[in-house]
Amino acid sequence: MEYSLLCHSLYAFWSSPVKKKLVVLGIMFLVWVYMLYSCVGYCSTMPSVAAGKDTGSAVSRRTESGGGGSTDLVSRLLAKPQPWEDVESDYEEPSVRTAASRDLLNNEAERLEDWEEEMRAGEQRAPDPSAMSSFSNGSGSKKLPQAIIIGVKKGGTRALLEFLRVHPDIRAVGAEPHFFDRNYENGLEWYRELMPKTLEGQITMEKTPSYFVTREAPARISAMSRDTKLIVVVRDPVTRAISDYTQTLSKKPDIPSFESLTFKNRTTGLIDTSWSAIQIGIYAKHLDNWLQYFPMDQILFVSGERLISDPAGELGRVQDFLGLKRIITDKHFYFNQTKGFPCLKKAEGSSKPHCLGKTKGRTHPNIDPEVVQRLRDFYRPFNMKFYQMTGHHFGWD
Repeated sequence: MEYSLLCHSLYAFWSSPVKKKLVVLGIMFLVWVYMLYSCVGYCSTMPSVAAGKDTGSAVSRRTESGGGGSTDLVSRLLAKPQPWEDVESDYEEPSVRTAASRDLLNNEAERLEDWEEEMRAGEQRAPDPSAMSSFSNGSGSKKLPQAIIIGVKKGGTRALLEFLRVHPDIRAVGAEPHFFDRNYENGLEWYRELMPKTLEGQITMEKTPSYFVTREAPARISAMSRDTKLIVVVRDPVTRAISDYTQTLSKKPDIPSFESLTFKNRTTGLIDTSWSAIQIGIYAKHLDNWLQYFPMDQILFVSGERLISDPAGELGRVQDFLGLKRIITDKHFYFNQTKGFPCLKKAEGSSKPHCLGKTKGRTHPNIDPEVVQRLRDFYRPFNMKFYQMTGHHFGWD
């Protein structure tokens, strides 16, 4: 009896057209909610969001390991999309150098300005749609770099990296990871996570100019891979030293003069090689350290001067060295008369021209010609040795 009443009730309910529609709409609503939930779950695993999470954790690790620093600086860094500092570090100088001099060459204001320049450059380069599509479909993976720009500070490494990123077969970290000098204890997996995803046939690259003058860097890179290709951008060591000083002067206008920092004793004319601005330019000494771990044919030396006067020519050499087709040519550059540097007609992932930021190409202060000549005399034997080692005359004398 009860069964009959139940069947009768269900039949009466289903025979009503209005109630039928309500049931169908309810089912459709549940299906729509399920599909929305599934979509949200899928989107949360997309590379862009995952990268954001990695970035946040990387910032935390950098903040913890770096020690010190103002709360305002940390909060500004956390608000940005990339965690790394784009600053070309100096030597850990001998104790004979004053603490004030060391600090002048490694201050937070300079770090923040260089880092913000990276962000501005990044904003101008929208991601390549085809590459992003490939990554969202699961293609591409993060690899340890096969090529590294290892030096030198104020030589033109930023320009070289920006130019190289135009090549479709090069994927590079925009900022400086400083793994082999400052963050080595974090391990190779931490380093790998900083790298961009690459497709088959693409080269992963990074640049940190302080590697060239870091004693432990050659052994550490060799331990990662003996096949790593190394690129060094070199520049007239006298001009490089003045450019190094100019960068510091722009932040600390009250620092001692270039002349007073150059000499241990101005009367005797003895050069103070403990000052990093001077020491970095002794290229032959640093190269000796690298040749203990890498053969010369795995190191390419790019002329910082030719990178300005003939960027396409130098980029051609770099592309050959990396085993890539010469895609970056004269058509990619124009010379900016105001800045005095070549600029890209179209930057990576953008249809707009791109020049390096205001921190590049600063006007150098006037230096006593006698001091400049004394420095040229000091560097001459080291330059000659460097020419012999590399088999290339850079014309600095």
